[in-house]
Amino acid sequence: MSAQRIWDPEVETMPRDELRQVQLERLQVTLNRAMRNVSFYRERFAPLDFVPDGVRSLDDLSRLPLTGRTDMIEGYPYGFFAVPLRDVVRIDTVPGLTHGPAVSAYTRNDLEHWTELAARVMTAAGVTADSVVQIPFETGMFDGGFGFARGAQLIGASVISVPGGDYRNQVRVMHDYRTTVLAATPSDALHLADELEREKIGPRGLWVKVALLGGEPWPESVREEIEERLAVHTVDNYGNRLAAWPGLAYECEARHGLHVNEDHFLVETVHPDTLEPVPAGTEGELVITTLEKEALPVIRYRTGDLCSLTHEPCECGRTFARIPRPSTRVDDTIIVRGIAIQPQAVGDTAESVLGATVIHQMVVGERHFDDIEIRIAVPSELGEGEQGLVKLASNRAELERELATTLGLTVRVSMVERDSLEGSEGAPSIFVDLRGRER
Repeated sequence: MSAQRIWDPEVETMPRDELRQVQLERLQVTLNRAMRNVSFYRERFAPLDFVPDGVRSLDDLSRLPLTGRTDMIEGYPYGFFAVPLRDVVRIDTVPGLTHGPAVSAYTRNDLEHWTELAARVMTAAGVTADSVVQIPFETGMFDGGFGFARGAQLIGASVISVPGGDYRNQVRVMHDYRTTVLAATPSDALHLADELEREKIGPRGLWVKVALLGGEPWPESVREEIEERLAVHTVDNYGNRLAAWPGLAYECEARHGLHVNEDHFLVETVHPDTLEPVPAGTEGELVITTLEKEALPVIRYRTGDLCSLTHEPCECGRTFARIPRPSTRVDDTIIVRGIAIQPQAVGDTAESVLGATVIHQMVVGERHFDDIEIRIAVPSELGEGEQGLVKLASNRAELERELATTLGLTVRVSMVERDSLEGSEGAPSIFVDLRGRER
């Protein structure tokens, strides 16, 4: 493995006993900051007679309660800030349909740390000062490409930031500017492959060599498809927008799991039912604690992703723990293009718009990888007569607009017969994921 693909060798190859000492010292600082400045943590920890300075081992962290997304939502917008608002230089509203918004925030130091973490991710993928990096992410209350752009600039690469969605223009830019690295979602990569076929260009007419993809689960079958259709080497990365994305974990050349940036994040795995810690190598829910975040530290945050931890040495030379590529969750949340969606929240929105209780099903990946269709069994009281059908069509269009506005994604709504909804034993499934099937 090439040492040139390690951004910070002193840290990324640090002996594990030294790394654990760094983690312990930073954990004590983080816990003090959280208890002193965040009422949620102060109130949670008070009954435990917990004193941050009394933490003598990383194992002591398991004494503390877990933090969930619901907690973060209840603290919206400023409840989890650990610094005065004047010290916050960036605020992101985490998009999605999960019964409420959550927020992430950054001080100047936080942004510098995020930039360093992104540089690690991109260097491991093969980005250098000679690279031309194309980042086709949408902008809005959260810019999914912000971290990638800063990381690439720190490395010294040339950055092309192009508004997402117009894939014909993306291909033209790739060709004209001789893009060598694509930083995007798997959905973007597949759309670009489709556009290349429509334009009859073919990947050999481009200069792209590496696709740094993330933001949604993509099985190995999709990796193989993207590599074949775009003639690129693909590299995965993983993050959580309340902590850092990109920047939490990343693939190296070996592609034997994702390295966790353990000097910035303390990771655990817990049993999803008992919430008790499980040993390394055993699958559990990934829990993260930030170690350097100033504006909005999170303590034992439940990501909802199932995975295992390994501390076995990697052939790349890094000593950080690794996780497999997360693909399974403990809840019904679906991640599409980096946006979290709960089918039940979709159902609540549909009932609000339609004014009636509905049976619904969310289908992802039928027409293309990021295709979302909401199938709603037509309530008998809504579909009777010509006037009822006209109103139903109007309500369907209104629901599509409502969901698209909330998610920032195009959503199709179909009114169907109940018997047509997929499921087993007569009960329709609330969610059908077709993204791993043969295309």
